[in-house]
Amino acid sequence: MKEIFATLGPACREKDILKEMFKRGMDGMRLNLSHTTLKESADLLKTYHQAAAEAGKQAELLIDLQGPELRTAKPAGPVILAEGEKAVFTAAAGKEIVLPETVFSALETGDILLIDDGTIECRIETKEDNMVTGAVLRGGTLNARKSVKVIGKDLAGPLLTEEDMENIRHMKEYGVTAVMQPFVTDGAQLSQLRQILDKNDGREVRIFAKIENRRGIRELASITEHADMIVIARGDLGNDMPLWQLPRAQKEIEDVCLARGVPFLVVTQMLASMIHSPVPTRAEVSDIFRAVTEGASALMVTNETAVGEYPAEVIRYLKNTSLSAEEYLRKRGL
Repeated sequence: MKEIFATLGPACREKDILKEMFKRGMDGMRLNLSHTTLKESADLLKTYHQAAAEAGKQAELLIDLQGPELRTAKPAGPVILAEGEKAVFTAAAGKEIVLPETVFSALETGDILLIDDGTIECRIETKEDNMVTGAVLRGGTLNARKSVKVIGKDLAGPLLTEEDMENIRHMKEYGVTAVMQPFVTDGAQLSQLRQILDKNDGREVRIFAKIENRRGIRELASITEHADMIVIARGDLGNDMPLWQLPRAQKEIEDVCLARGVPFLVVTQMLASMIHSPVPTRAEVSDIFRAVTEGASALMVTNETAVGEYPAEVIRYLKNTSLSAEEYLRKRGL
């Protein structure tokens, strides 16, 4: 049976909804710590564990660390960036959009800046000591702490932030069973993480290594030596290459994992249309079926359950499509 993971959020914070998700086949949930902490989520996690107990499930809790991913600073409110307009960026707090210093210092005129998993795209036009301007090529609404990437530049923050370390110190109190490490690019990072987890009473905590760029793919052999699960994180991975290359990249990762006997999880837009629709597209269920028949050990949805309108239905389609794929494999002795 494949592991089925969802993501905690406002749309599924009620106990009855969580119980229904467990009953429909959910095995565990991811908590994105880019926007909160374990302590701030204490009430939600208490409800989550109560729902699991009442549904008769031993629930997995995956915490998705901040890690080396670079993000915008939290704005005072939503910032609307319209196509064709100019955007202003800085590295210091102000009215402009605040970028990490690592990103700001690396920007040059002509660079393409992707924000929020590529939802927003800007071309840098001018740069002064304290300010950068860019033309908005693809617009959108910018909210708190969204991912930032400069195409063609390999930029990253520290392996773990101070907030990550604080969350790791308290992970056992909240029933954490796995840690998702973003933007893994070599096995040494996971070796270091393993030592930190072990020192914080986390010897049984699994490490899920998120592959989110081409460098991670190139170093996959060393990464698999230290990972309990490889995560094919197609959001940022798709920002690091033309989208038409993403299916090939996914298959290359799968092939390495299968050859080395390391389980892998597929995530990102598995059922994205169900954020607002009670029924998925044909392409989405086909994507799920393909992932399972190609050897995935686990599947995960994110915004579909965190902020979507039909979280329990999402799990129903994810689980049942997975079961259909497993039945196909069994009948063919695969």
